[in-house]
Amino acid sequence: MRRERTIEIGGWRITPLTDGRMRLDGGAMWGVVPKPMWEKLTPPDADNSIAIAIRPFLARRGAHTVVVECGLGDRWDEKGRRIYRIETEPSLESSLALAGVAPEDVTHVVATHCHWDHFGAAVARRGDALVSRFPRARYFAPKVEIANALSPDHVRRASYRREDVEPLLVAGVLEGYEGDAELLDGLHAHVLGGHSDGVAVITLGDEASSDCAIFWSDVVPTTHHIQPAYIMAFDIDVARSFAQRSTWLARAAERGWLGLFYHDSELAFGRLVRDGKRFVLA
Repeated sequence: MRRERTIEIGGWRITPLTDGRMRLDGGAMWGVVPKPMWEKLTPPDADNSIAIAIRPFLARRGAHTVVVECGLGDRWDEKGRRIYRIETEPSLESSLALAGVAPEDVTHVVATHCHWDHFGAAVARRGDALVSRFPRARYFAPKVEIANALSPDHVRRASYRREDVEPLLVAGVLEGYEGDAELLDGLHAHVLGGHSDGVAVITLGDEASSDCAIFWSDVVPTTHHIQPAYIMAFDIDVARSFAQRSTWLARAAERGWLGLFYHDSELAFGRLVRDGKRFVLA
């Protein structure tokens, strides 16, 4: 496994990690975008699936060692691995080790939402028990996402697993946030909704300047989804997604923020600029 480059921005040292990879249906990842357009950007296999990275980020600043998004984890049976073509190696632990960080060194885990491919690695199986994967960490996730994971309705049931959050709540280490929240000095969460009820973006650094990074989560899952209308079919509220994406893509481009991409199979980082009515990578 190669060592990913670390960048410094907003007082944070940010390193891309990995928690394996998977494949999802290309049509679902691209929504109403016609296949002749998206297949040039994300070439599909014969089954129409496209490669999806699982890319948490490590952010270090002073006494804080933060994992932003924690991955899909390794609690998968053979059927689940086959359906989603899940590969759990390189794992989150091995990529952390490459960065010189052990699970017990992590002080905080910041989640944007609780879908299983983003929060599944929050807990680990130790014998017969499910426990925090990071034994000394405080976890943050949107309140509505925690509630959805605990009691998903029929529309949301396929996206959440109660066992991803319940052990953390029992241990008293999971805290919910709402709206615009400063979770740590220089690290802010902004709950947007659209993709899910409470999906958030995370900023690290000075939001008023270019000395800032934004973790896009599934609001902008890859560098190819940077046009406001390129909305995944997975999004639960398309109108809200379009409104929030339009606002935040414009803000990131105008202020020169560095984007951090969770699902892009090739690129971890990228800055957006306007090119007429469209956005492009700088």
